[in-house]
Amino acid sequence: MILDTLSNALTNNAIITAFFFVGLVTAISYWISTNLTNGYLHGSAIAIALGLLMAYFGGHLTGGDKGLADIPIFTGIGILGGAMFRDFAIVATAFGVDLKHLKNAGLIGAISVVFGVALSFFIGAIVAVMFGYNDAISITTIGAGAATYIVGPVTGTALSASTEIIALSVAVGLIKSILVMIVTPFVAPYIKLNNAESAMIFGGLMGTTSGVAGGLAATDPKLVPYGAMTATFYTGVGCLLAPSVLFLIVRALVS
Repeated sequence: MILDTLSNALTNNAIITAFFFVGLVTAISYWISTNLTNGYLHGSAIAIALGLLMAYFGGHLTGGDKGLADIPIFTGIGILGGAMFRDFAIVATAFGVDLKHLKNAGLIGAISVVFGVALSFFIGAIVAVMFGYNDAISITTIGAGAATYIVGPVTGTALSASTEIIALSVAVGLIKSILVMIVTPFVAPYIKLNNAESAMIFGGLMGTTSGVAGGLAATDPKLVPYGAMTATFYTGVGCLLAPSVLFLIVRALVS
């Protein structure tokens, strides 16, 4: 009786349940990051990986196509993880950025952002073609995911890509984020990643905010704000360029 009452209460307040569940997963992820990986893997990347795993098992158990949202008690996650809240989070992040900070990075910092977006995008697009994708929308969405796991779904939604392609773009971005976190401390001495200027350029080239933050935290915590600053701009530039200019380039090449 108590369990039934609790289940009904959680189901009837789906959004509140979703916020609580996501907060719990996030707290566990950051605990794992701090205590089991010594900060080498950022908590946000672990949370995303756990979310993808739970989405897979949720869909597998129910036979549905919405992951955990197919389970009645977790229906609020489908809303919380939808396009509306995602785009709201991106806009909120953009409002927290002061443009004068980008000027502090200098011309080379601005160039690194644009170059980093284009480089990641075209590497992702080439990989997509190698795996048999030949339509402009799929190639662009996967290429955008190679920029970051935020740019991918934003681009896919704008271009009306299938949910499978959007999910693949998120997975590609997650892999990139984890690789940046792990590899950064090892390559830092060789690329002289030991000052604010190099950290801003690094953030502009890599772009994945959580990957850059985690990698720099493992290298030198003092560098994190500088790398994260240009990485934040990277996400905004990617969201602007991928579904517009870069898509038109890909469509022209594919045609």
